[in-house]
Formats: sequence, C-alpha cells, structure tokens
Amino acid sequence: MRTPSVILIPLLVAPATVGAAAAPPTPAQIEFFEKSVRPVLVDHCYKCHSEGATKLKGGLKLDSLAAILAGGDTGPSIVPGDTNHSLLITAVRYTDKDLEMPPKAKLPAEAIKALEQWVAMGAPHPDALSPTAPPAGGMQGPAPAASPRANLDIAKGREFWSYKAPRKTAPPLVTNGAWVQTPVDQFILSRVELAGLAPAPDADRRTLIRRLSFDLTGLPPTPEEIEAFERDRSEDAYEHLVDQLLASPRFGERWGRHWLDVARYAESSGKESNILYPHAWRYRDYVIAAFNADKPYDRFLREQLAGDLLPAANDQQRAEQLIATGYLAVGTKGHNTQGKPQFTFDMVDEQIDALGQ
Repeated sequence: MRTPSVILIPLLVAPATVGAAAAPPTPAQIEFFEKSVRPVLVDHCYKCHSEGATKLKGGLKLDSLAAILAGGDTGPSIVPGDTNHSLLITAVRYTDKDLEMPPKAKLPAEAIKALEQWVAMGAPHPDALSPTAPPAGGMQGPAPAASPRANLDIAKGREFWSYKAPRKTAPPLVTNGAWVQTPVDQFILSRVELAGLAPAPDADRRTLIRRLSFDLTGLPPTPEEIEAFERDRSEDAYEHLVDQLLASPRFGERWGRHWLDVARYAESSGKESNILYPHAWRYRDYVIAAFNADKPYDRFLREQLAGDLLPAANDQQRAEQLIATGYLAVGTKGHNTQGKPQFTFDMVDEQIDALGQ
C-alpha cells in the first residue's frame, strides 16, 4: 500500500466503543483473522507497511495490533467496529481517488469483504491476548511489544503433573474392603465413601456383556454370545470376553471413527464446490486396520504425517504408508479460489491447523 498524496483530515467522529476496553477475542475470531485477514495483509500490504519493509510508506505498519491502532502519518488506520470511519477500509474500497490501496490494482472482492468483516467485529487480533497489548479500540498509541516468554514462570510450570516423573502411589484405605477386586477399585471406592455413598450393585452377566459389547464394538451381543457368557463361570470369563471383543474387526470400526472425526475425514471437499474424493475410503480403512492391529500411537502419527518418507520393507508396506498420508489430503478445500498459489496456501494452512489442533 502507498501513502495518499494529500493529507487526510483526522477522524472527528468515532463510535462509542472507541477508547473502551473490549472483551478478549474468541478462538473463532482469532482463527478468522489468521485464515482470512492476515494472508491479505501479508500478500498485499507488508511489502510497504511492516517492520520488515524495505521502505516504510506513510509511517504505517500493519504487522501488529499496536501499530494498526496507532496508524501512520494520516492517523489511525482503523476504528474497531466502524468500517465507514476506518481509513484502511476506505483505501481498499477505492471510494476515495486520493486514497486507493494497493495502488496498482484493487483487492479481490473476497479480500475486501474479509477486511470489512474483521473491522466490523472489532478487529480481533492475536496480540490482544497479550497482557501488555493495548485494548482493542484504544487510540493511545503503540505499546511495546511483549516477549512471548516475558510472563512465563518455568519453575512453576515444571510443577504441573505431566512434567513430573511417575511415582508409585499407595491405594487409599477404604471401609468396604470386600467390594475391592483391584487396586484401582480402592481409588474409586475412596471417593464414593468420601461422598457418603455406596457402590451400585454388580451388573448381572447379561447386562455386563451388553455394556462391554456396545462399548468396544458399538453393537449388541448376539443371543448365542449372551448365552455362552452366562454359562461361563470360569474366573477369567470376563477377561476372555474383553480379549474376544478387542480382537473383533468391529472394534476398529467402532473406535477408528473417533480418530476420523479428529482427522476431519469426509468423502468430499465441502465448501462452495463439493468435489467427491472417490478414494477416501482407503484412508478410512487404513485407520480401522491400525486400530485393529493395535499399532503404536507414535508410529500411527508418523505414517500419517510422513509415510511417503519412511523406509518400507516391501511394496505393501509402502502402499500402506502412502495411504496413511491421506490425513493431509482429506480436509476441506475451496475449489473456487483464484489462482494456484492461493489454493496451495489455503490447503497448507488447513493442514497446519488440523495438525496443530
């Protein structure tokens, strides 16, 4: 963007929200900024309006919330919540011949709409999550940039349970020792007794096999399976039933679906033009097979993120690892995107988002 050749009159009218502290941006608002607003600023503005600009134009920087609110030589670049009084929006709309940015060509309508929507919602920005950032809508000038590590207490962080080495803990003492069958039961019963309650009666064998079957396979047991379990009075009948259900192909189908939800599995691209993925089922079957084979979790992740780069003992293993990388491909895609570079950037952004979450 360039600086207009005339000096703009400072804004005299501002909405009531200006100067008032706004609520912290929500995760959805931050996601909108990162996906729809920041790419526009990076692609079309940062060359002349950022800390890394070779030649800063008009004293305006757009690469931090403080700089955006402070503005440049002509005043604040935005008024959070008011698109009609935001110089940035006026510039990209090309409604003022003396203030048209970028100067060579007007932004695509989709990009302008994203900027308008961002300002209208109060200009949510990741910097606002920093305790030293100025309040959104404040016009007091830029605040010093805070180091991401400035408020970290490393020693206190190391006290969090997941950073401590595991140690053996003695099960708590309980009153109803006859109910206990394993040390885990003591932990459960101690809390039950602390609440002044008593354990529920043991489930009958028909109820137990139904609970196990629905939990591990998502299906009810057959009449024959119920009858066999009711007749089996051996001490390891329950353990045998668990092993039997875990070995069922239905186990992977039941529990693999939870990973497929996390992996945003679908058989089409979604968005404006819904294009089918005719081979998506191959990735689905890979996930099911991985659960049924009890594949180690770290291996499961590596194959999905970099299966094409891992060594393979044979063609079958290589094919399996290639199919695993379907994780990176099954996400939603906008096929109406203008230009291959933008399509690539959007796809990579979606992949990073899925991996990061």
